Amino acid sequence: MSTTPAPVIVVGVDGSKQSIEALRYAEKLAPVFDATLRVIAAWDYPAEYPGYVPLGTSEFADAARIHLDKALGDAFGENRPAGLESTVVFGHPAKALVSASAHASLLIVGRRGHGSFRGLLLGSVSGACVAHAPCPVLVVHEAADESDA
Repeated sequence: MSTTPAPVIVVGVDGSKQSIEALRYAEKLAPVFDATLRVIAAWDYPAEYPGYVPLGTSEFADAARIHLDKALGDAFGENRPAGLESTVVFGHPAKALVSASAHASLLIVGRRGHGSFRGLLLGSVSGACVAHAPCPVLVVHEAADESDA
């Protein structure tokens, strides 16, 4: 009897085009790893709140759930992959994803870096995941438009 945990692919979702593309990649890779998908949306207090803990923080979690559900719908429509788990967690997105990937086979995130070398830079969350995740990390760009070719 094996005590090895079942393979899991963790996908970070924030509702961006890149994270929706990450979901689509995860769906394609799950059979390769014989893995289930664990989709995570993380939320943290907005930067405007240092030193102030607002009451009634459920609206932040509710907003994250709405973005997560919309992203799942945009990526998969009505045909979500079997065994897909989705959750909303409180915490900085990079820390939450690195923690969730502790026993994962793969972590997939979208790239949202900006700057003068757009397309070459990682965003802060994807960069932190690449640097600190204990498993391999796939950073996905948004799908190229045919007009970009």
